[in-house]
Amino acid sequence: MSSNDPHSLHYAIPVKEIRYDERGLVPAIIQDYLDGTVLMMAWMNQESLQKTLETEETWFWSRSRQELWHKGATSGHIQKVQSIRYDCDSDALLIGVEQLGDVACHTGERSCFHQIEGNIAPPPGDTLSQLFQVICDRRDHPIESSYTCKLFAGGDNKILKKIGEETAEVVMAFKDDEADAIAGEVADLLYHTLVALAHHQVDLKSVYRKLQERRQ
Repeated sequence: MSSNDPHSLHYAIPVKEIRYDERGLVPAIIQDYLDGTVLMMAWMNQESLQKTLETEETWFWSRSRQELWHKGATSGHIQKVQSIRYDCDSDALLIGVEQLGDVACHTGERSCFHQIEGNIAPPPGDTLSQLFQVICDRRDHPIESSYTCKLFAGGDNKILKKIGEETAEVVMAFKDDEADAIAGEVADLLYHTLVALAHHQVDLKSVYRKLQERRQ
């Protein structure tokens, strides 16, 4: 990217104007740019932030080793930077990334924030992503009483029939112009569409990528 390009990472971040702490460090929250999942938190100094801007991959400062480190250099789980924001006080960074391998944590988990009171749990993302995770889990670990599992058991005939029915109900809700009914029917349509995606092994993030491409 050219430094004169308004979309350039260089153009967007005034490296020297970031308010580093007394150690010369600033906290950086790393977030999946598609579904908003918080992947990790690490520290940056001016040099690592500059290298992040130049390479468009995340670099951090290791407080224990007292050296720069390139995220994923050993594991291959590199983070491709899509956006960098800083807060109103200019003393914290929020970095949106494409996480290669979909693993950010050294434990092999997607996110470092995967523990809840000692138990392993998927990190929260946006509502659709969380719902899609549940649907995929039902596909892979069927529960007899689950409505979702009954849809999977019926295959395309049952799943696509429901999408057709829900689409018609969405249209009628808009015709009736009732806000609560519209929200409810759209929610039903989104749910059944997610079931179809899972049935055909299409990841929701693939849809998000298409939307991002069209937006750009």
